[in-house]
Amino acid sequence: MRVLHTSDWHLGRAFHRVNLLGAQAEFIGHLVATVREREVDAVVVSGDVYDRAVPPLAAIELFDTALHRLADLGVPTVMISGNHDSARRLGVGAGLIDRAGIHLRTEPSAAGTPVVLRDAHGDVAFYGLPYLEPALVKDEFGVDKAGHEAVLGAAMDRVRADLATRARGTRSVVLAHAFVTGGQASDSERDITVGGVAAVPAGVFDGVDYVALGHLHGCQTITERVRYSGSPLAYSFSEADHRKSMWLIDLDADGSVTAERVDCPVPRPLARISGALDDLLADPELTRHEDAWIEATLTDPVRPADPMARLTERFPHTLSLVFAPERAPDDPQVSYARRLAGRSDQQIAQDFVAHVRGAGPDEHEATVLREAFDAVRADEVVRGVAR
Repeated sequence: MRVLHTSDWHLGRAFHRVNLLGAQAEFIGHLVATVREREVDAVVVSGDVYDRAVPPLAAIELFDTALHRLADLGVPTVMISGNHDSARRLGVGAGLIDRAGIHLRTEPSAAGTPVVLRDAHGDVAFYGLPYLEPALVKDEFGVDKAGHEAVLGAAMDRVRADLATRARGTRSVVLAHAFVTGGQASDSERDITVGGVAAVPAGVFDGVDYVALGHLHGCQTITERVRYSGSPLAYSFSEADHRKSMWLIDLDADGSVTAERVDCPVPRPLARISGALDDLLADPELTRHEDAWIEATLTDPVRPADPMARLTERFPHTLSLVFAPERAPDDPQVSYARRLAGRSDQQIAQDFVAHVRGAGPDEHEATVLREAFDAVRADEVVRGVAR
């Protein structure tokens, strides 16, 4: 069976104020063409169909168009909700849409109930594990600790239990939206940390033939059977070096996997350039970036006059301007933002306690801080789901 694995469409998302809806529509067209030309048997979309819980009308219309085009091909599609989606909203009409061969899996309770497709070699069971917010699903899965590994492990126990009841030789594909250990993150994914631990080991998914992951925006291979397709478009400058693609997976009769990357259309290349403004404007090596979307980091010790206007004369698609004057780390003028770069909310709070009190929090106090951050984050998720 030939499976096309994609994820993280983020329909409705902009890129530094640039409307990407046209580029997203072009991707949908490319997806449909790939399904037709490469004789794909099934499409899997591993979450974050939309960029937010209540997407704009134009994004909903594009999704509707995508569903119709996929249904017209007669090729089954399995989709799950991600942490950006409202599972309840995305799942509206799932029963009716199912009749058209579009299988939406947004309910955690259905983790062990697969979509079963058949090819010349027998059945292939597709299990959809939507994004499992631990605070919301721990009771459903009967776990004591609200952590990602615990709830995903319990969901996979249901998958393996169901698979054990099926005919010998039944192959299996799991769709999941999670941060798996070994994956490389970028700046455009929303944090899913709970209790300070977001990553789950790839071993959680043992016992199935292929795991189609979503959440991380870079296409990557965790193991030969566990892969991220990544997002079809770049959504932050941290993805400037990404090769945006989908996975074309051939699942053989014995469950062995052969994978091929299928490149996605690039609306405009991304580039990060850094240096003093006059140097950037004169450097002949940067000619190749003149048509790219640009993030420029200026290292001038004093902020130059009209930097954006001057940059756009040479680089008309400059979207982001960062000031990072070259100073010693102990220089009092080093920005607060630069001092905090790469630090978690927990670390920033603990440093603040140390600053005002003269000593950092003890183990109990650190736990209280962590639980407070987790409670706020979980409350935001609950309110988002309820919208």
